[in-house]
Parts: sequence; structure tokens; C-alpha cells
Amino acid sequence: MAEVQLDDVSRRLRDTFEKGFAAFERNNLDYAISMFEAVVEQEPRLLKARKYLRAAEVRKFLDAGSGASKHMSAMLSNLPGLIKAKLLLKKKPDQALAVMEKLLKADPLQPQFIQTFALAAVGAGLPEAALQTLEVAREYDPENVMLLRQLGQLYKDTGKTQEARLCYEVVARLKPNDPVSIKNYKDSIALDTMKKGGWETAKDHRELIKDKKEAASLETDNKAVKSDADLDSLITEFRQRIEKEPENINYRRVLAEHCARAKRFDEALDVLREAQKITGRADPQVDRAISTLTIQKYDAAIETAQEAGDTAAVATNTHAKDEYVFANAKELVTRYPNDLQFHYELGVLYYERGMITEAIEGFQLAQRNPQRRTRALYYLALCFKNKKQYDIALEQLQKAAEELSLMDDTKKDIVYEMGLLHDAMGQTDKAVERFKEIYGVDIRYKDVAQRIEQAYKR
Repeated sequence: MAEVQLDDVSRRLRDTFEKGFAAFERNNLDYAISMFEAVVEQEPRLLKARKYLRAAEVRKFLDAGSGASKHMSAMLSNLPGLIKAKLLLKKKPDQALAVMEKLLKADPLQPQFIQTFALAAVGAGLPEAALQTLEVAREYDPENVMLLRQLGQLYKDTGKTQEARLCYEVVARLKPNDPVSIKNYKDSIALDTMKKGGWETAKDHRELIKDKKEAASLETDNKAVKSDADLDSLITEFRQRIEKEPENINYRRVLAEHCARAKRFDEALDVLREAQKITGRADPQVDRAISTLTIQKYDAAIETAQEAGDTAAVATNTHAKDEYVFANAKELVTRYPNDLQFHYELGVLYYERGMITEAIEGFQLAQRNPQRRTRALYYLALCFKNKKQYDIALEQLQKAAEELSLMDDTKKDIVYEMGLLHDAMGQTDKAVERFKEIYGVDIRYKDVAQRIEQAYKR
């Protein structure tokens, strides 16, 4: 089913879309969602409407607070609808799709909802809609193996072999000992190469490898531990691949990784900068890789200076590294203002430098990122505590604590700070209760044992 453009629909439908878009820009999310829903219901092929529908749903969901407990709550309360949709998938995918749209309205980032929606969309002849929703999910949950595999398969089925290859590469890195993940990655390399090279007959990755040398390089590339000889071989191999496919950015990124492992940092950085020139556009993954390699280069210089006992060089390189990290973080936020991870990282640096107002602004944006929300709230609390606005600080910690069901390290940090805030506000009994929560599961955490003992003496 081909995608429909906005200019191809009726005037009435365009008006509805425009109303929704205007409401979305004003952050009137409920009205925007209702308008986009009406458009999608009447013309499911209008992907632009579905794109903004999903964006409005995600924004509303994150503004209301997210977390594992909220995802679980959405799953449990909508379980009957999910079961109904799965029963409809084979025979009535259109109806399953309609059911899943309602469930995504409740939680647009729930992995089970996203997976089932994608299956329904494909069954209804709307693979583009499935891709669109999976891509949104990947933005907020980039290491969800289940969704990455589904997205990779869908890219493969729709002929987007390079995108499939990148998905399977991430899965292979997350699961380096899983033979299925490694095979999928190898097969995706083969299919992408086949498409670029115009080959039309092959069953798996080995049939597409022209000689034993390339097969051996693939095996070397997937070894968990690589010797210097392995790295030299891989660097040579990927340089040869780049000569044949100079526009293959993935080859350049892998080459840079191998150069970095061999501590050939300048070579690695040159490779990535060349990749930037070839793409001709901003790429956050490439920029992130350049940042990481530059920091690794500084670390290597610091280590060398330490081994040589050159304290002046250690101090110089350490200062240069700190200044680079800060300047680079600000540059990445400027270049990618919608990337919430960059806002979080810059916020931490602002906080560490005592730039509290700037840090607050960064964390207030970063809390919309599900992967960083609880930590962003934690740092927000520290910022408000620094300004002696204890009540506002406590509100941030309460939000964060409610979203964590287990007393892990993050929750210990949060509950401990809640105790300190209660203490600072003269609420001694409440402070002791918070410290008891930690004491009951980890007696060695910071000074909670001492605090509890003192409380009992009183």
C-alpha cells in the first residue's frame, strides 16, 4: 500500500491535519492527538499524520513522567486489548492496527505495544508505518534487542539493506556470544554487499564472500579478543573495502574502531572526519565516535606521562581533556538540540562546574529521555538543594523514587538524598525513615548505619 502525501488528500482532511499541527506547536497535545487520530483513521497511508501523532503521544507520555513501573502499569491495564490485537493479527490486521493505535496512545514507548503494532501494520500493508514507529522507539530505547531485531528484519524485507546491517551490528555488539545475532549480522553484511554489487544469487553470507581471505577477516572481526596481528589485518582489510566502496560509512566507522583499539588514534580520527565530509550532513553517531576517540587519545597521553613520571605532562593533558570534554558537550547540544542525551551530559558537566542554573535547564530537558529520566531528576534535586530550595528538590526525588521498584544503586542515591533533605528541613523522623529503607537492604551504603545507630540512641 503506497504512502499518500498531504497534497493528495481531501481539503477537509488537510484542514484537520493543519489544526492538529498548530495545536502540536502550541503544546496543546490532547487536541493535537485527537486531530491526528481523525486523519489517520480516515487515511492510514498518510504517514506524515501518523508521525506527528506519535510525536504528540510520546511528548505527552514523557511530560507525565515515565519509567519501568509506568510501562508495566500500561501493559497490565491494556492487556485485554493486546490479546485482542494478537488474535486479530492473521485474519484481520486492519482491526488489529486500530486496536494497537489505542494502546500506543496509552504508552507509545511500551515495547510489546510497539512490536505488535509493527506486526499489524505489516499485515495491513503498511510496512512504512511499522518502520516509522519502530524508528521512534529506537530513538528512546536504542539498545532494546527485541525491537532492533524486528526493525532489522523489516529493513531487510523492504530492501533497506544498509539500515538492516546497522541494526544487526548493534545487536551483535550487545550480544557478542549469541550465534544467531552474529549470523544475522554476517548475513546482513552479505545482503548489503550483494545489493551494492548487483549480485542476484546467493543463499547466505558465505556464498557472497568472494574468497577465503574475506571469510577469515569476518571471523577475525567477530573474535572477542583481538591480537595486534588481528587488528593490523582488520585495518588493512577495511581499508581495502573502503577503496571498493568509498561511500560506505559503516566500513569507515568500523575501521576507526579497529584503529582505536590499536591505539592509532590520529588515524581513527582522520577516518571519521573523512566520513563526515562524505555524508555532507550532521551525524550524531559519527560526532559521538569522534568525541570518544579524542578522549581516549587524551587518556593514552596521560597514561604515558604517568608511566614516565612526567607530572607536568599529566597535569597539562588532564586540563586539556577537561576543557575539550566541556567545549565538545556544548557544541553537541548546539548541533543536535533535540538529542536529550547530549543535554543530560552537558547538564552533569555544568553541575560539576558549579553552573547550577545552566545545569537545571539541561536536566529539565533531559528528563524527557526515558533512559536518563531518573538520573536527570536526581541531578535536578541536587541543583535545587544547592540553591537551598529543599521543597522543590524533594519533589524531583519523589518523582524519581516512584518510578523505581527495586532498591538498586540509583534508588539508594535518590532515597539517601531524600533523607538528607528531610534532615535539612528539620524533619528528623522522615529522614530516619528514608535511611531505614536503605539500611534494610544495604548496611554498608555510605553512612546510613551510623545515622540509624545515632537515631536509636536518641
